[in-house]
Amino acid sequence: MEQTESTVPAPEKTVPAPEQSDSDGFSVALPPAVDRFFDRISRWDTAMRYRWPFNAIVGPDIDPDDVAGDGSRLLVRPAILGFAGLCAITAGASQPGSPFALKLPGSWFFGVPAAGAHTSTAGLFLGLVAVYGGLLLLMRAWFSMARTLATVPGVPVRSVAWVLALWCLPMLVAPPLFSNDIYSYAAQGEMMSHHIDPYQFGPNVLGLGAPFQRLAAPIWGNSPAPYGPLFLQLAGFIVDLSFHNELTSIVLLRLLEVGGVIMIAVGVPMLARSYGRDPAAAFVLGVLNPVVTLELVGGAHNDALMLGFLVLGVAMARRGRPVLGILLCTLGTAIKAPAAIGVLYIGWTWLGPGVPWRQRIRSVITAGLVSLGIMALLSVIAGLGWRWVLNLDTPATVTSWLAPATGIGLLLTRVVHAMGIHIAGHYIRSLTRVLGLAAAAAMGVWFLWNSDRFGLLRSMGATLVLVVVLGPVVQPWYLSWGFVMLAPVVSARLRPWLVGLSMATAFIGLPGGRQLIGELPGHPATLAVALLALLFILTVPLTPLTPRGRSGPRQPSPPAEELVGAGS
Repeated sequence: MEQTESTVPAPEKTVPAPEQSDSDGFSVALPPAVDRFFDRISRWDTAMRYRWPFNAIVGPDIDPDDVAGDGSRLLVRPAILGFAGLCAITAGASQPGSPFALKLPGSWFFGVPAAGAHTSTAGLFLGLVAVYGGLLLLMRAWFSMARTLATVPGVPVRSVAWVLALWCLPMLVAPPLFSNDIYSYAAQGEMMSHHIDPYQFGPNVLGLGAPFQRLAAPIWGNSPAPYGPLFLQLAGFIVDLSFHNELTSIVLLRLLEVGGVIMIAVGVPMLARSYGRDPAAAFVLGVLNPVVTLELVGGAHNDALMLGFLVLGVAMARRGRPVLGILLCTLGTAIKAPAAIGVLYIGWTWLGPGVPWRQRIRSVITAGLVSLGIMALLSVIAGLGWRWVLNLDTPATVTSWLAPATGIGLLLTRVVHAMGIHIAGHYIRSLTRVLGLAAAAAMGVWFLWNSDRFGLLRSMGATLVLVVVLGPVVQPWYLSWGFVMLAPVVSARLRPWLVGLSMATAFIGLPGGRQLIGELPGHPATLAVALLALLFILTVPLTPLTPRGRSGPRQPSPPAEELVGAGS
């Protein structure tokens, strides 16, 4: 097949493209109403940016002409403050009564209360404040770094890679955060090591009270695994390697997901260079993203490994190696199903832009057959077959208001019952969920059809976000799929939306909020300390030092569009 626009090798020296142009050289013409909306946001940004407390939060502008060297010095202060925030999160989650991590005996090396021990209310409250305060500091540090690199392009990728290594250290020490999924992974690995099919049975088959079963979340006790054969094979190998020790298995599984984050860290700059974008800025948006740091490293979700294969696969296709890209995306699909979108898009863009749809269909079928052959081989090696495809609805067991399709179903159920119409709630939820998925599928097809116009990565990223938002369940780590894919190509106008959504997503579904509010009135002294700490976090200077050791000079207000592009 002939070389395509989607498989053009990246230039050796990259000059960042103009920010107002889209990723594939297409300048998006927004509808007038949307344009007016962005203009109003820009004017608001211009008016508010230099007022307290926003001037303390955002900091003064950085003059690119006043930056010495390669700009790495600009990252030092936000990197250290982000590290401090992550250390605070680790300390808070390690409190014996913390709701942010599993506290069953044997779930982690420290911070687990002894059987029958009473946890102090003050300690619980301070732990909650430490986690939420650390999250706030991390968000500010990441925001500052993203804004700095949007203003000062050309910072070496190795400099931001060191920030990633620094920020990962506290997460490797912390217990698995905000989710117990990694304990289910370990239980499924234990099942694999005993030749029990995880596609037919849940962790409870190991026996109630068994070492691996007791740590797995009860909601998944009888649920078959929805993961691909490669992941289960890796989980089984890790449990064997740990000699069936639960904690060692947890540590090795987390290191496996860190390997996935490293693959993301390699692939995102490659993609940015292939589009003529600044790789360091893309790295900060996609790899240092708080959702990646907190959920994929701290929470050790297997989405990290899936995303790593997907990003590398698309990057290889962009470098003119579509077959290798299909192989890598198929390996990602064998971890978790959403990576199959990479195979679809590589096949669709294989022949280049402007190709008739019939020819595109043939290349998609070719890519699909190659992918199916690889998947069949992996299934044979794992000895599990294809039953996992039937289990892809397992995550929908969770019923949450966070998912719009599910939330609308729950609301309609209440309305219908209040009207005296007796229809089972699960029927209404099933209907709204199906409609949500149908809408996501329709918009996904539209993005695929218009991928020449919007660009491969932007179409993929938007589709992944839509699938999550309109799907039956929304988990914060699911949204990392779209954020990572959009980071290398996000335009100046849409960058603040990616930053804002990422920061908001990091707070989605966090436990402890109700406990925190409940404890506030009863501890006035602790409340005063917490408010002072919050005020300090909001006003601590984040602006990097200039070579002369002082804050950069305050510049006149730039044009409104540039302000939006800087991530304000």
